[in-house]
Amino acid sequence: MQWTDRIRQVKIILVVTAIVIAVASLVVSHLLVKDLEREERNKMEVWAQAMQTLQEADETTDLSLVLSVIQGNKTIPVIVLNSDGEVMDCRNVEIGDKDSTSYVADYGHRMYKAGHYIQIGDSVDCQLVCYDESTLLKRLSQYPYWQLGIVMIFVVVAIIALLASKRAEQNKVWVGLSKETAHQLGTPISSMMAWVEILKENYPDDELIPEMDKDVKRLELIAERFSKIGSLPEPVDASMNDVLARVTDYMDRRTSKKVEIVRELPEREVVVKMNASLFEWVIENLCKNAVDAMEGRGKIVLSLYDEGQKVVVEVTDNGKGIRKKDIKNVFTPGFTTKKRGWGLGLSLAKRIVEEYHKGRIYVKSSELGVGTTFRIEMPKQVR
Repeated sequence: MQWTDRIRQVKIILVVTAIVIAVASLVVSHLLVKDLEREERNKMEVWAQAMQTLQEADETTDLSLVLSVIQGNKTIPVIVLNSDGEVMDCRNVEIGDKDSTSYVADYGHRMYKAGHYIQIGDSVDCQLVCYDESTLLKRLSQYPYWQLGIVMIFVVVAIIALLASKRAEQNKVWVGLSKETAHQLGTPISSMMAWVEILKENYPDDELIPEMDKDVKRLELIAERFSKIGSLPEPVDASMNDVLARVTDYMDRRTSKKVEIVRELPEREVVVKMNASLFEWVIENLCKNAVDAMEGRGKIVLSLYDEGQKVVVEVTDNGKGIRKKDIKNVFTPGFTTKKRGWGLGLSLAKRIVEEYHKGRIYVKSSELGVGTTFRIEMPKQVR
């Protein structure tokens, strides 16, 4: 649990760091754009003064510098309007197929309303030099958002790739552990089966030998389940009613009499494409967790519903419940609230339901001191 909390803290730190970097990038870019805006306004003030000088010039005025300033503006769109709002001159304005007169006039009025203008001349016969941001400034204004968007896409792709790599690595560990467990169990189970057969021949009336035989067969079933982890067992038609009945019968024999296990099954048999052996393991895990949550005293209800294209199984207990902050972690490998245990049971159950049967398993509801309900949704036909 501490390991899970540490991972969560690392994720929070990474997210906060990314947000800080993003905000810092936007602030720096905003300040840079503001500096360029002031620089462009200064240029336009010089350009407006040059225009005013040109209008007031006589035959003795040297216009070489004035014309150089006016013709030097090749990037900033400029529209000169008279006091009546009519267009007197324009530069660096792309008109294209639009009506030139009305388009330029509207464009100039938009600049004026945006506050991008400089007044020249007296108040009676003044002119307005209206200007817009240059293409470079517009691109610089948009660049931080494009940059952040690309970075975010890269981060998301990297996270997805890391999660996929981590999941693949976990799957390899699962498969290796399961296969090795099945292999290690195989030899002693075979030996025990042979000894049971010898005991049956020598002590045919002993009442304990059949119970020993059941336990050995149970071990054989467990080894078979482990051997199937990592492979893709072919699902076949099986009765969900029978699966739940076998699980409850097994749990009844292996749990305290203070634990009541109730089956709520429909009268009609519900047939599902599945691997019955593995799915029984899922229900057993849920029931064992419920017994632990109830501390050996309480009631477990197994409910089965046929909802057309899918079948629903719910396992409800009246145990101590799950804290809200832990619900999202219950299927995480290694997460457990028990003093003993590896925290692998629910993770394995999720793998069996979702990867092998294309179903879904989740905590439907949980309340501290009231109990928990796990819900499994299974398609009738596995695709």
